[in-house]
Amino acid sequence: MPTRILPAVGDADAVRSLTTLLSQLPDAEPVAPVTDSTQLIDTLARLASESIDELPEVVVVHERIGPVPALELIREVALRFPAVGVILVTSDVGPGLFQAAMDYGARGLIALPLGYEELATRVHAVAQWSTGVRRHLGAATDVFTGVGGTVVTVSGAKGGVGATTAAVQLALAAQASGRPTALLDMDLQTGDIASYLDVQFRRSVVDLASITDISPRVLADAVFAHDTGLALLLAPGEGERGEEVTERAARQIVSALRSRYEVVVVDCGAQLSGAGAAVVEMADTALLVTTPDVVAVRGAKRAVRMWDRLQVRKAEETTVVVNRHSRSTEIQPALIQKITGTGVAATVIPANFKELQGAVDAGRVHELDAKGTVKQALWTLAGELGLVKGTEGNSHRNGGRERGALAFRRRKELGR
Repeated sequence: MPTRILPAVGDADAVRSLTTLLSQLPDAEPVAPVTDSTQLIDTLARLASESIDELPEVVVVHERIGPVPALELIREVALRFPAVGVILVTSDVGPGLFQAAMDYGARGLIALPLGYEELATRVHAVAQWSTGVRRHLGAATDVFTGVGGTVVTVSGAKGGVGATTAAVQLALAAQASGRPTALLDMDLQTGDIASYLDVQFRRSVVDLASITDISPRVLADAVFAHDTGLALLLAPGEGERGEEVTERAARQIVSALRSRYEVVVVDCGAQLSGAGAAVVEMADTALLVTTPDVVAVRGAKRAVRMWDRLQVRKAEETTVVVNRHSRSTEIQPALIQKITGTGVAATVIPANFKELQGAVDAGRVHELDAKGTVKQALWTLAGELGLVKGTEGNSHRNGGRERGALAFRRRKELGR
């Protein structure tokens, strides 16, 4: 059976050079190259949704691929498509990069300029490894091989607009519909999901921050299994420890979660950190919760503009959710859409805090009255977003776009 090889190369000259050599390899079947990280992940996701057997055995990633740096892209592929062997093509073949590439999940390095013998040897070895992994996965039940779960981030235009309540209820709706769901608290300094759900916990997202290989067992040890069925990964009890969660760690943690759960809902709070920005950047759907008042709407506009300046997310790729809405409010959703330049969810959340107050004070937000207008609206929103089983066609999912290095990134070369 021929070895299918998918080149991921952004430079036109490098594409020609690589595809020419690949076409000369015995028993090789080069497929059409992809030119950026988003296209690579989307292509692999599409193939994996059909069958693991449709995936190429080998992916060759060029060091100048973008917008996501090469090492971070390799990590994403290794986590989401463990049966695919990745080779990094690079001009730096020193021991430091070699070790980093192995830590991120690469199966080998090839030096530039490309040579036929080295390419043939490495591709053959990686193809054999991939074939062996697929035989193993054929009988495995605990290894994820699909396209990856849907990631939805929930951010606040400012503090107190109801982002955490929205995140919790969206996750509960997805879980109740039969979709395994994780709820991640990335409001690292002031996260309150544990209080909202009456949880006493020992482990938090910080426990995963320094781990380079988040295996299913390691992830399970950090996650709190809630009575509702939700998997909770909580913010640290000591807010100062939130600084330990770097942008790179955030990407790895979210990638690990999406490889194990159909839906991952992330509460990002109202303050943008490097880690939070990384998660918003890689989300399938990014929600921005606001209330219909001047201060909050100004905050929403400011957040949208900042995300755009930092190349985190464009306004048209963001969905505003209007909370505490009433018909008598002067600021209506259409005006908010005009001011922010974003999309606005069709479902608005009514102003009825009396329904929430008792449950919030008791830390039992998961026990809201099912007949209450707030819960009904939030669960309707979950359906609108495609988070509820049977409504996936309504999802705002964008294929997991990852749009370039954040302004927070200090070292852009190959993710180092």
